[in-house]
Amino acid sequence: MPMQKIKYNQRMSQIVTHNKTVYLSGQVGAIDEDVAAQTLTCLSKIQALLEEVGSDKSKILSATVWLKSMTDFEAMNAVWDKWFDDTIPPARACGESLLAHPDLLVEITVIAAE
Repeated sequence: MPMQKIKYNQRMSQIVTHNKTVYLSGQVGAIDEDVAAQTLTCLSKIQALLEEVGSDKSKILSATVWLKSMTDFEAMNAVWDKWFDDTIPPARACGESLLAHPDLLVEITVIAAE
């Protein structure tokens, strides 16, 4: 099965599908939001992108969460846990990193089944 790119620009693709696997680029929230709001925005964007290819959050296999500061770990997890409350959560890694803009507090990327 050939690789299919959906929603891309010169630098990157928002979604790439290959062999019934969906790869999403990192999603971020608005820079004027707190970490809980940014996390919810990220997850909402992820859900919308997955729906574009006929998938949904129940098919997320793996996630990587980047936090500007690990002091936001509990606040991010509170939103994460509520969002996945009826779904088996994916495998996940979480780390602290400088993000693309100094006011970004969280970035999430996922791999899902179609």
